[in-house]
Amino acid sequence: MEVDEIVDVQPLLLTDAWKMFKEKVGHPISHPLIEPIARHVVEECHGLPLLIDRVARTFRKKDKNVSRWEDGLKRLQRWDSVKIEGMDEVLERLEICYEDLKDDYLIECWRAEGFINHANNFKQARDRGHTVLNELIKVSLLERSNKSKCVKMNKVFRKMALKILSQSANSKILVKPHEELEDFPRKEEWELANRISLMDNGVSTLPKSVDCHDLLTLLLQRNKYLTSIPELFFMSMCHLQVLDLHGTRISALPFSLSNLISLKALYLNSCPDLIEITASVEALKHLEVLDIRKTKINLLKFGSLIWLKCLRISVCNLETGYHIETQVSRFDTLEELSIDVDSSKEGWDEIVKMVVKEVVMLKKLTSLRFCFPEVDHLDLFVKHSPLWEKDSCLTFQFSVGCHDSAFAQILESVDNPTHNILKLVNGQGVDPVIIKVLMETNAFGLIGHKGVSSLSAFGIEKMNKMFNCLIDRCHEIKTIVDGHKTSEAVLKWLENLYIKDVPKLESIWEGPVCAGSLAQLASITLCKCLELKKILSHGMIQQLLQLKHLRVEECYQIEEIIMESENAQLVPEALPKLKTLILLDLPKLTIIWANDSLEWPSLQGIEISMCGMLKILPFNQVNATNLQSIKGQQSWWGDLVWEDDATKQILQSLCILD
Repeated sequence: MEVDEIVDVQPLLLTDAWKMFKEKVGHPISHPLIEPIARHVVEECHGLPLLIDRVARTFRKKDKNVSRWEDGLKRLQRWDSVKIEGMDEVLERLEICYEDLKDDYLIECWRAEGFINHANNFKQARDRGHTVLNELIKVSLLERSNKSKCVKMNKVFRKMALKILSQSANSKILVKPHEELEDFPRKEEWELANRISLMDNGVSTLPKSVDCHDLLTLLLQRNKYLTSIPELFFMSMCHLQVLDLHGTRISALPFSLSNLISLKALYLNSCPDLIEITASVEALKHLEVLDIRKTKINLLKFGSLIWLKCLRISVCNLETGYHIETQVSRFDTLEELSIDVDSSKEGWDEIVKMVVKEVVMLKKLTSLRFCFPEVDHLDLFVKHSPLWEKDSCLTFQFSVGCHDSAFAQILESVDNPTHNILKLVNGQGVDPVIIKVLMETNAFGLIGHKGVSSLSAFGIEKMNKMFNCLIDRCHEIKTIVDGHKTSEAVLKWLENLYIKDVPKLESIWEGPVCAGSLAQLASITLCKCLELKKILSHGMIQQLLQLKHLRVEECYQIEEIIMESENAQLVPEALPKLKTLILLDLPKLTIIWANDSLEWPSLQGIEISMCGMLKILPFNQVNATNLQSIKGQQSWWGDLVWEDDATKQILQSLCILD
């Protein structure tokens, strides 16, 4: 089935949920004794469309039998033996109940436990895993968290999944996250468990030994009072595949760690006191994923694990003495490597220079996250690494220059985790290697750069894979695209453009615009561009058929959003996809568009604040028919000038004023 647009399904409002449930159940719901029960049933569904659909199918069979409806409601409220058709089979595939887990972390756990089959390498496993994640999100079994690139399970489905798994003969789980536990659970709770999750509690001590021969996953992360692990704690866990201790205060790993002969993923990151390993790690023959970022442990202590596939370290994990030359390259089967850098640490750049020579020797990498102190070091990698060849499958996140290990969130893409990212910080001019890397870059951050007046200087004609672009604190840039220097369509696949604190910026596009340029641009954000006067020129606005979101903030010279002098022939169908328009602190803004000739067919919400000179809105009684809200200040609304009272009355009903 073809669709015009893919829309993320959010939880429904109670009124909409009731309407959906009513349509699914049909006539019985109008019965005066059943309707109040039915409304409670809908409340238990928490607005989840998939759950509403399944519950409605079940309750439809109860017809007008009030006692059966009441019994069904009670069962639903306690999730006790309730059978909702089609749900058991789906939820049985969710072996862990998720709460604010990183996408990639979750996929690594799936791979470690064998849930992702027929994947020859981590790249294939991640591709397959993200496909599954997106499907689970589409049907509301999982949902995006407020935390960056995290997912969680809705609490309703979480209850249901726990109930189903508790009745499974093949799986016994202990899941108690965020429950303020201070002590490890009782023996009868954890014995025979396949999976234990006690993350985000206050557990400070662990039992001296536990009998957990069947345990596959143990999640103890972020128990910040946990300072030690008894020497015999892991002795019986010979089948353990995933161990997460990150965010604890442990200082050493016990010798029983060597009993984890089936372990595939070990997470020790953000354990700032961790410095010792008393175990022999050579026994960890199946370990594929190791994360020791932000610990004091030396990578050399894991040096025998040359079969690792995924390694995440910080520069502080590297020995600064004689042995630095072979610390990284010995892991010659690595597929994924991430090295965090703290540029505030003295001597970090010298260490990283040495590591670049090591990374060049790794021939099986499919993913590299790395900071190059200078452009010359990036050039060394590009020239000498066999990975940087045509049709290479390498996915990269590169930062060049001063680095804080935190890639700008605007550059990350939840839906496209394999995007190549280049972040250029505090640079100067244009180096040929940057142009070369930009040809393969999907998200580009230009931050604090000097010596260029436009993005065109970086060979914009070759940026054919660019989806996201961030320009921040570049005080010499005057325009983003110089149309006088190109004779072909550029930035054809750019989706998001974010420009902040570029004080000399005068326009986004200067000069002629070739057809096809900016054809996929969906979002424009402009903030603190103090000299910006021109946003949507005629040639540019003709290309913006996909623009959905426009935000302009603290641009003090802006007088018009759509310039009347350059858009005399503007057709009513312009900006057909624009959904949201946000205008904040624009003291000179007088018009959005000169009249009410535009149709605004997709516009749903506008927000206007501190735009005191804006007295006219470009709307009438028949355009902007999908407009749902107008946010603004009461004083501003009161000063608006209207062509007729009918338009004012229509729009006033949509206002949210403060």
